[in-house]
Amino acid sequence: MASTAIKPKAAAPWRARALVLKLLQVVGILALLLIVGLAAATPGFFTIANFQAVLASTTFVGLVAIGMTLIMISGAFVSMSLATTGTVTAMFFVFALQFGLVPAVLMTVALGAILGLLQGLAIGAWDANPIIVTIAAGSIQEGLSVAISGGTTISPVSDSYAILNITPLGLPLGFYLLLLLVVVTELILRGTRLGREIYMLGESRAAARAAALPLGRIGASVFCLAGVTAALTGILLAAFNHSASLLLNRGTLNYDAIAATLIGGAAIAGGRGAVWRTLGGVIIIAFATDLVLLRGYSTGTQILLKGLVMMVFVLALHLRSKERRR
Repeated sequence: MASTAIKPKAAAPWRARALVLKLLQVVGILALLLIVGLAAATPGFFTIANFQAVLASTTFVGLVAIGMTLIMISGAFVSMSLATTGTVTAMFFVFALQFGLVPAVLMTVALGAILGLLQGLAIGAWDANPIIVTIAAGSIQEGLSVAISGGTTISPVSDSYAILNITPLGLPLGFYLLLLLVVVTELILRGTRLGREIYMLGESRAAARAAALPLGRIGASVFCLAGVTAALTGILLAAFNHSASLLLNRGTLNYDAIAATLIGGAAIAGGRGAVWRTLGGVIIIAFATDLVLLRGYSTGTQILLKGLVMMVFVLALHLRSKERRR
């Protein structure tokens, strides 16, 4: 008798969550219809040239978001330094171009890997707080860059980087690199021991430690890979802008990468996520941003729209996962 009296009360929160989920789905559908209507009424939106421009704009955020997805899946929350690593490596790439394009690319990627590796060791092996570590790492990188460059814009000594700006089939080379890295990263996550360990670590750090997984190596590997993606972002940013400084979209890159990763369904607590879904999140943000730009809306409206889209997606995904676990 007592147990039957408790069941309705226990079921009430689930019914409330189901109701909220349905409401969010309705809001999402209405928002989608509104966006489609606005897009149809916006001159130039449904054109091949505009679609190419939107896909091209996903390159920088997409590369950073790949690293952010790995970090989030591993249970390290988010990195607050990836965008700074991107701008710092952009400056290093421009400096290193004096040794030739290929050496500059290799040295820049190595620098990004090392910067990520050091953070990953601190977080994975020493259990340091990832937010504090990455904020501190970003500040250190920025401080050293200002000390070395004097805070000025660095320009390349040659145009050997121009090949990085080619546009096969109307899309920049960086976009194809993004697609390639999405495929490679998915293969790592789904088909290798390291990938399985990353998911296991994100699911439960305590269980991973009990299973004698090498937490330090896993954390270092995740942040090392994220550092590589940030360095590739820096290389392409420098090539696109024909120069490099600490003003290359640091805040926007981090914010959009985190938003895209969450919209793609990654769990900020770890253990769940997919890079191909993150790419979908990047494309959603890019099209939403393009729409408000074409309609002449302010920067504040752009940020508000991104926040609303992220909130609806994240809440819907969270409640849906709760329903499935029930």
